[in-house]
Amino acid sequence: MEISIIDRLDQIPAEDWNALIGADQNPFLRHEFLSNLEAHGCVGDAWGWLPRHITLHEKGRLIGAVPQYIKYNSYGELVFDWAWADAYQRSGLRYYPKLVVGIPYSPVTGKRLLVHPEAETERTAKALIEAAQGFAKEGNYSSQHWLFPDHTDLKALEASGFMRRTGVQFHWHNKGYRDFGHFLEGLTSKKRKSIKRERRRVQEAGIVIEILDGHQASDQHWAIFYDFYRNTFERLGGYATLTEDFFKAIAQAMPESIVLCLARLGDEYVAGAFSLRSHTTLYGRHWGCKADYHSLHFELCYYTGIDYCIAQGLHSFEPGAQGEHKVGRGFEPEKTWSAHWLAHPEFADVIERYLAHEAELMQDYHADMESHLPFKSRPDPSGEPL
Repeated sequence: MEISIIDRLDQIPAEDWNALIGADQNPFLRHEFLSNLEAHGCVGDAWGWLPRHITLHEKGRLIGAVPQYIKYNSYGELVFDWAWADAYQRSGLRYYPKLVVGIPYSPVTGKRLLVHPEAETERTAKALIEAAQGFAKEGNYSSQHWLFPDHTDLKALEASGFMRRTGVQFHWHNKGYRDFGHFLEGLTSKKRKSIKRERRRVQEAGIVIEILDGHQASDQHWAIFYDFYRNTFERLGGYATLTEDFFKAIAQAMPESIVLCLARLGDEYVAGAFSLRSHTTLYGRHWGCKADYHSLHFELCYYTGIDYCIAQGLHSFEPGAQGEHKVGRGFEPEKTWSAHWLAHPEFADVIERYLAHEAELMQDYHADMESHLPFKSRPDPSGEPL
């Protein structure tokens, strides 16, 4: 086996990388997504995300990889460790640079140990973890953080000494619904009436929703959406790290993965929501609007997405991090994970104890959120379509 560290994903052929990510083709792991982040200024020195991807070749063939970045801040990770960094600083220690394995700005669970389906899974995954830990130790990085791995990868990381951290998101699951009305039939009367009222508000305002894929979205559509996207950050704070050229590039490179929803009032677009999809899942990512229209956010970011999933036969809808208000709209609490290694043994001990306590709080929070689900009967806990 031959391990390499690369600082540009375009050093690897797209078809070789994409062969590692599985049949579902999670769009955030695709070469087209990650390489265009690099090509269009969304990661790099300016943002403190420096690509250092790990690749594993055997007999000249790529059999494994890990999407890894050197980080000089904790922005865009959505697994919050600002307090850890502050504690390091107050102790006279250096927390940055650190290492992050994950997808920039994207709190999406998925594979982090990318293994070719024809390779020996356990052997290859172990080699990738060892390579990642070796890189962290040899470079004297303070820590390494694997963000939103799936449960299989989490177990492999825990077996190698990484500490588990638990979080909660809210996802919608398709129970074999025929249409949106069928979905509403499973909700309590109060919640059903509330959702109908919110959707009616948008319709009565005369707002029309358009859904475009990458083939259908024009440069003009992207320019309009980008204004919404940028204005959201300017209004709420933060940084619009993704560029207009990035959106256009991935629309051209992976058009079947693009779901762009635009809200039009007459001849004028007034709001937009950007999502990506795989063969099974819709991932809501960004939204913006020109003015405040009653219930339009819920329509564009939740209800239109549910409608889309039912029509397309998708199994689930992940609308992003946080948001307890999603529970009353049929989104169920789902546990997410991250895995952490810290070089400083005393800090590692303190954080391990903290994570154990936090995990108990997350378990209680998850149970509390489940108790507020709006379904007439408890949904299938497997989250699988019926």
